[in-house]
Amino acid sequence: MEEFIQEIFYYEDYYLEFYESLKPSVKKKFNWTLELIATIEKVPEKYFKYIIDSRGLFEVRVEVGSNIFRVFSFFDKGNLIILVNGFQKKTQKTPKNEIELAEKLKKQYFDGKENS
Repeated sequence: MEEFIQEIFYYEDYYLEFYESLKPSVKKKFNWTLELIATIEKVPEKYFKYIIDSRGLFEVRVEVGSNIFRVFSFFDKGNLIILVNGFQKKTQKTPKNEIELAEKLKKQYFDGKENS
């Protein structure tokens, strides 16, 4: 078993609800991709990419056949990755409403940490 260099955390149930809606083959690929992200230093952009024009958002990228899936995430404390909303990508451009939701969830996460 490989050593984890990144810790992955699910913020509330956003990722888990998305994950539960997926077919077994897509779940398997997400599990593989998240393990890759957690265990290697430099993750290829094919699997984990910074979202340009965002406030520190990254997307976990999964392709199964012709289906493309994305889950937004961000860092907290350097090596803690927080997963938020996921969706199936059906167009070339990432839907603006999905990015806005991820930004909102990131703000809620950090606001909640400050207030606790």
